[in-house]
Amino acid sequence: MHELRLVQQLCRTRRRFCSMCAPIDERKQRMTTVNIDPTGDIAVPSLSARRRAALAGHRARADRSSVERAPTRVFYAIFLIVGVLVAVGLVMVLSASSIVSVNNGGSAFTMFLKQLMWAGVGICVAIGTYRMPYHAWRLLNRPLLAFAIVLNVLPRFPIGITINGARAWVELGPVRFQPSELLKFALIIYLTNLLGRRQSELTNPRRTLYPALIAWGFAVVLALSQSDFGAAVILSAIALTVLYMAGVPVRWIALSGAVAFVGAFMFLLTSASRMARWTAFLDIEGNRAHTSYQVWQSMLSIANGGLAGVGPGAGTSKWGYVPLAHSDFIFTVIAEEFGLIGSVLVIGGFATLTALGFLVAMRAPDYSGALLAAGITMWFGVQAIINIGGVIGVLPVTGLTLPLISYGGSSLMITLGSSGLLLNIARKIA
Repeated sequence: MHELRLVQQLCRTRRRFCSMCAPIDERKQRMTTVNIDPTGDIAVPSLSARRRAALAGHRARADRSSVERAPTRVFYAIFLIVGVLVAVGLVMVLSASSIVSVNNGGSAFTMFLKQLMWAGVGICVAIGTYRMPYHAWRLLNRPLLAFAIVLNVLPRFPIGITINGARAWVELGPVRFQPSELLKFALIIYLTNLLGRRQSELTNPRRTLYPALIAWGFAVVLALSQSDFGAAVILSAIALTVLYMAGVPVRWIALSGAVAFVGAFMFLLTSASRMARWTAFLDIEGNRAHTSYQVWQSMLSIANGGLAGVGPGAGTSKWGYVPLAHSDFIFTVIAEEFGLIGSVLVIGGFATLTALGFLVAMRAPDYSGALLAAGITMWFGVQAIINIGGVIGVLPVTGLTLPLISYGGSSLMITLGSSGLLLNIARKIA
């Protein structure tokens, strides 16, 4: 018996000794993933190649994700944040729109009830996008984009109406909607399908970059034709984010972004009034009687809120001092009535939602899920930054709403539907 144990011990010692004496090159190959070319130089993969390799891991995880998993904490956190932001929005719309509703001949609850109705519609849309497999959007990407383009042409016809200098709304009887909101969602779906189908051709610009640029450029031209520069900025942020996440070479993305920036600057130069509006934030106090009046009054109201605010419903900004306090400038009402504490909580909510959205994109079970989550997250994050930045006077005022909070039926419905799609992807992460 003792001899048998001694033989086993000698065998184990021999195996360990042999592994220690393995060729150094073989051991190095097992310890590193860095490739060495024939000249002896280390071949470091490019940033684009590393992103494509990372997304390739999504395909491997997709093969193992057929088993339904329980929702993770990320899923519940996104669900909670979206729900809280919508609830805050309804409360603030009730507070901010009551005066406008009465001045328009209705009751103090008229605009609030409309927003509540659209919130109900948006929740139904969110349930649909959550339950519908997100791969099914591949079949709808072109019809959806074509439908969104047709809707964005309609404002040029008599059914289109101009609000605050932008002819970006369509009015059909009692229903008024802003078609550019659907265009943002449709562009995400189209680019995700395009780049997802051509993963192996990402370094071929004719197959990937050029079609993406055509769709992006056409969407931006439609937004600019409506004088909706804010929507053009969001569409650009969405396109660049999806291209980057897909693994398109960075130099192509940087060049596309630079061309877009120069084009935007040239567009602003074509109109002196447009240029004045976009540069007014550089001298708010000097322009407070003209182009910066709205922002100046907004800043006064925010200062009036102090640390804890003047209390729900007690703000003065909604009494006509700050135009559009219920929509584009609803953050002013939040800051005045709930103070710095309420403002930080709202900003923190959007920051957390953005971080969680990109976490979902990085942990998504497949390539399409990663691109969809990244596009939706960047949309919400950039739009919130631009809206809040304009309200507090550090960025130009663009007319963009605060996602999930501002008054506006089409905006609330589409953003809730997009949130449902984000939750759909978050439901499947490990």
